[in-house]
Amino acid sequence: ILLFVFVILLAEILGKESLAYILFGSMLRSLVTIMSYGMLMYFIYGFSDWLSRVYAQKSSAVNEKEIVLSGHKVAFMINVLIAFYILVPMLLSIWGLYDTMGLALSGMLSLGFTIGTLKISVGIVITALLILYSSYILSVIVQKLMVTSFLSKNDVDKGAQLSIGKLLHYSIMLVGFLLAISALGFELSKLTIIVSALGVGIGFGLKELVNNFVSGLILLFDRPIREGDSIEIAGVWSTVRKIGLRTTRIETSDEADVIVPNSDLVYQQVTNWTLSNRYARIIIPVGVAYGSEVQLVLKTLMDAAKANNNLVKTHAPSVLFIGFGESSLNFELRVWAVEATKRMQVISDLHQDIDSRFRKANIEIAFPQMDVHVKANDASMEIKSKEPAVPEEENEKEKK
Repeated sequence: ILLFVFVILLAEILGKESLAYILFGSMLRSLVTIMSYGMLMYFIYGFSDWLSRVYAQKSSAVNEKEIVLSGHKVAFMINVLIAFYILVPMLLSIWGLYDTMGLALSGMLSLGFTIGTLKISVGIVITALLILYSSYILSVIVQKLMVTSFLSKNDVDKGAQLSIGKLLHYSIMLVGFLLAISALGFELSKLTIIVSALGVGIGFGLKELVNNFVSGLILLFDRPIREGDSIEIAGVWSTVRKIGLRTTRIETSDEADVIVPNSDLVYQQVTNWTLSNRYARIIIPVGVAYGSEVQLVLKTLMDAAKANNNLVKTHAPSVLFIGFGESSLNFELRVWAVEATKRMQVISDLHQDIDSRFRKANIEIAFPQMDVHVKANDASMEIKSKEPAVPEEENEKEKK
């Protein structure tokens, strides 16, 4: 603005009054137009926000934050359309580059380049981009509405809701992509060439990518694991946070995010502790010293299990006398934890309670021992002491 003001003043000083008048008038009308567009943009965002919140309040199953975010995306697309199809042509006509807005718009849309017999213009590119962005917004809105408003009300399993939602999302995006390709002037029948080339690429370098993609579909529809499940893979306990079409994000007990290829979850052995229920079986081995009263040990272990509130009441605990060890009588306490993720805490609580009860009952927890037996010599054996040898010269002197 300061630059335009300087140019206007310079034109006025140089006696170019008509030029100064044209520049001043164009600048003033441009400022008014831009300010009007800014107010309209603010109004569209405000109206979208209000409409989204009203809808979210009427539908309790819809997340208000997500629906408001979707409304903002729609408002952004509307503002971009207004800017390109109204604001920019109006500014071009104000500054005299085109006589009317219609000529300015047609002039903008006709700009482009030619590839062989195919002409790519600005209008075509803008149309293709709008189709892609519109399909993305539509897929997000349809996915959220389908999951939160329809599937959840019909008591559809959460894993099935996510699978159906993702399928709708990618299906709409695929249709939008094909429409965008068609808008650019490519014939869909010629895509077979691209598909053939893609097949060669898959055979050489994209095999793992396609494998992970197919594995992602298997995880979404077969659902051997679901988001929120507690799994054990490669000996590590983790919680499934998000299942994608290529990778799955899991969170370890250290709150570290690990990205796992979907093929690893399909083709490798994975222990899902929460697939059918969230119970976890716990086996606690206990060894007591020889001479301990077996019935008292059995009763004490059973009392410790019954006193723990984090165990499944419908699955009765059991205590087994396993056998005779080298240094101990071996027992096992077998229980079921209510929550698999709290398994280690339950084990710790049971260990503390068992130790306390054993001390009160004077039951000794065994530890490795070794008895050493020393065998004495037979009494009939005589131990003779040998006298020191005397030299022969001294013996002869004594004889003399």
